[in-house]
Amino acid sequence: MTNHATRQTSPVHALIVVDIQKDATEGARAVPDTARLLDRTADLIARARKGGALVVHVQNDGQPGTGDEPGTPGWALHHPVEESATETVIRKTRDDGFHGTSLQELLTGAGVSALAVCGVMSEMCVQATARTALELGYRVVMPHDAHATHDIPAAPGISDVVPAAAVSRVAEWGLGSDVEVVPFAADVSFAAPDPSAD
Repeated sequence: MTNHATRQTSPVHALIVVDIQKDATEGARAVPDTARLLDRTADLIARARKGGALVVHVQNDGQPGTGDEPGTPGWALHHPVEESATETVIRKTRDDGFHGTSLQELLTGAGVSALAVCGVMSEMCVQATARTALELGYRVVMPHDAHATHDIPAAPGISDVVPAAAVSRVAEWGLGSDVEVVPFAADVSFAAPDPSAD
């Protein structure tokens, strides 16, 4: 991992890992700089487990014929899941990891008040999940080097290609001043949630 001076945040109680599935991390459809993304998300998962935080792997169920259609190779999660009382998988069918899922109930039951969000795609599922978390009153931390997306193709009369890095930054900016964007995954610290907390 790259050496840098960390700017440790106040601890978060949960890590939401959004759609780190093989359709987005392998082959022709892999996001740019996949190795960096996988390194950073693996680091976050390992440290969240060590800190006793809740780890939620959000897995998208794509439509039939898409790269993340359930049961296909691309649908599989990249990172191994250690199923336990503090680590689980939640499946979704929309961009927002809260929509039609038990994510809010899970976080509430565990006593989570602060969480970090990472994964793909920055401007779609990551942003949508982070936005709802903010709306629900959670403190949300987004490590800049732990989410990713694709370039936006050129559109005649509209724009040239928009690089993926710019798209990711705009996705963060679009969440407003309440989200805590930190430069590096290593800046995120973890602690166990307190289920008895109000």
